Amino acid sequence: MVATLAATSVVSAQERPRVVGIPTSRPIATAPTSSLKKPVLSSPVGVEPSENPARVTRTALTAPASALFSSTYGSLVSSLLIRGIETRWGIPYRLGSTGPNRYDCSGFIWSVFTDAGFDFPRSSARNYWDEFEPAEGAERFKFGTLVFFNKLGHVGIVADENGFYHASRSNGITYSPFSGYWEKRITGFRKVPSSIAPSNLR
Repeated sequence: MVATLAATSVVSAQERPRVVGIPTSRPIATAPTSSLKKPVLSSPVGVEPSENPARVTRTALTAPASALFSSTYGSLVSSLLIRGIETRWGIPYRLGSTGPNRYDCSGFIWSVFTDAGFDFPRSSARNYWDEFEPAEGAERFKFGTLVFFNKLGHVGIVADENGFYHASRSNGITYSPFSGYWEKRITGFRKVPSSIAPSNLR
């Protein structure tokens, strides 16, 4: 009986190192290494497919203006302009319309700036070109500057040096990049004078 217990103890003692050694030779966690990695974006923000433009631009519009934009106007006016663009996002185009259910390009400009406190009559892109102040140098690509195209046949609001917001015939109120189609059609830039905004917004 004693011999049997001793033999059992010897076997147990011999087996223990092997039991203790198993975890060191085989890791307990067997999850694939790839599952521990964070997903990496394959493309930068701003180049989402065109079928979902609202998601791209909303990312920009809902961020603080001071963080994203070099603006023609102060922070309060810029915030109001951003809100005006955002609330009209995706609304369809219709010639001669000023909203709230349809807009043409100059009607969009007028309604957004009116919401931000500016006071000027609804007019055409050509008249805005004649009435507003020229924007020169770096000011041309500041948020809030107006950009004119196609020999004053179209107008939009500059977002930054990369693109602008406008009432598109095909997409309604949207964002478009300058590169490609639009950069070849730019006529020039104007700014709505801050003097026609309410004094508390200047």
